[in-house]
Amino acid sequence: MAAFKTPSHGAVTPGGCGILRAAPLPRPKLSDPQPARHTRPSEDKRSLFDRLVDFISPGPDSRAELMATLADAEQRELIEPESRQMLEGVLRMADQTAGDVMVAAPRMDLLDIDAPYDELLAVVIATGHSRFPVYEQRRDNIIGILMAKDLLKLQRAPELNLRILLRPTVFVPESKRLNELLRDFRSNRNHLAIVIDEFGQTAGLITIEDVLEEIVGEIEDEFDDHDQESGVYTLADGTHRVAGDCSIAAVNEAFASQLPDTEFETIGGLVAHELGRVPRRGESVELGGLRFSVMLARGGAVRWFRASRVAAAPSDAA
Repeated sequence: MAAFKTPSHGAVTPGGCGILRAAPLPRPKLSDPQPARHTRPSEDKRSLFDRLVDFISPGPDSRAELMATLADAEQRELIEPESRQMLEGVLRMADQTAGDVMVAAPRMDLLDIDAPYDELLAVVIATGHSRFPVYEQRRDNIIGILMAKDLLKLQRAPELNLRILLRPTVFVPESKRLNELLRDFRSNRNHLAIVIDEFGQTAGLITIEDVLEEIVGEIEDEFDDHDQESGVYTLADGTHRVAGDCSIAAVNEAFASQLPDTEFETIGGLVAHELGRVPRRGESVELGGLRFSVMLARGGAVRWFRASRVAAAPSDAA
């Protein structure tokens, strides 16, 4: 029997029935203009030594290790000192609450809704704030927030009611975390909140500036004037505003006083020594016939004092 030839596209059986098989697809040649592309993982450009160090000593596992890593990065000049301080401030802020940063209720600068215009204006000028909580009858009954610039409307139109100018008050609990509070400040476009305790009583107030200073450090404000050499300013009510870093010699010259300047150079250092600690806003101390009241204290130091002369007490008759 003659053998049948097998065609390239299949085979034929002796019975005459051919079984067709699919021809194999042509393989791409190396000379094809667009060969198949294969995705490659991103190459690790680190050196072998860096990868070995990362394998032996992985990243920080705790916040303390992360702080140490940031300090080491600063020493190796990988980040600036200001950047390290900001990063550490962000980490610390996650554990802080509104009660840790707030201005306590006894030291809050408030406005009385029933006070006359001249009295309100005097408080605004003396304190220099841009926003004030307004109370009615008692200090813990906050009914709104008044913008200092809105007082100008009363000057132009005395018939206006002060209640119309008040803005809604935002209340937050003492346990409110600063990172959450900052997010609320940004989303609500609000810059001041009243802090309440667990019983619903007013515990203090906190501003967006207080929160930001926990991250970026001290923020310059409207009181800052580095061009003034003496650091002593005369206010409208006859008192004086004295910078915390003002030299004692400059204070003695401005008030004709005789405060000691042998152990301390600045008035802030002298006042802190007399109290045994850094004073807080609203506290005052009398030295050399002068009363120094703290107007602004930040970053563990007093920024501004209000200085006024103390009236001499009448001597007792013999």
